[in-house]
Amino acid sequence: MRTTTPDPETGRIAGPGPDLDDPRLPAWRSFLLAQAAVIRALADDLEAETGMPLAEYDALVLLAIPSDRRLRMGELADRLVISRSGVTRLVDRLVAQGLVERSTCTPDGRGAYAVLTPAGLARLREVVPVHLRHVEERFLSVVEPGDLPAVERAMRALVTRTGRCAEALSGGLSGRLDPDPCSRSIDP
Repeated sequence: MRTTTPDPETGRIAGPGPDLDDPRLPAWRSFLLAQAAVIRALADDLEAETGMPLAEYDALVLLAIPSDRRLRMGELADRLVISRSGVTRLVDRLVAQGLVERSTCTPDGRGAYAVLTPAGLARLREVVPVHLRHVEERFLSVVEPGDLPAVERAMRALVTRTGRCAEALSGGLSGRLDPDPCSRSIDP
């Protein structure tokens, strides 16, 4: 068994392993910390002001995108980045509130759709302005207006690189959400 002792001058342990001084790590760590902090703050703000958890809000937004306001349960789980059982519990809560209905997939009848109800759409329309105000306060106000197109381009490039662009991005909110925001060009 190999033992290591810290360098007396730097306090670092010498030997093979990751280079913790790599200049790329601070940018990555900052991205992770910012994402976690902003999402937690937005979730807290939304629930405190509207009583709606962010996961429920996100599900309603995703269901509002298709013209028929429905998604297969598996698609909804993929787009929310949660497990199939997690989306089942989430949809159960939304069904209990009358915001979503379940519908059998035809013609095979083996799958199920989550369908946004008129009450769900009305509730979403109430909550969107509140959420967008908090997005402005917590995120957009921190970014210089001239930098917003660059931030959007960078985030779209990151998502596109995963190969799951259409599923992962929900586009901008202007009455309807972009069905395929990755094909949209963004002017600097």
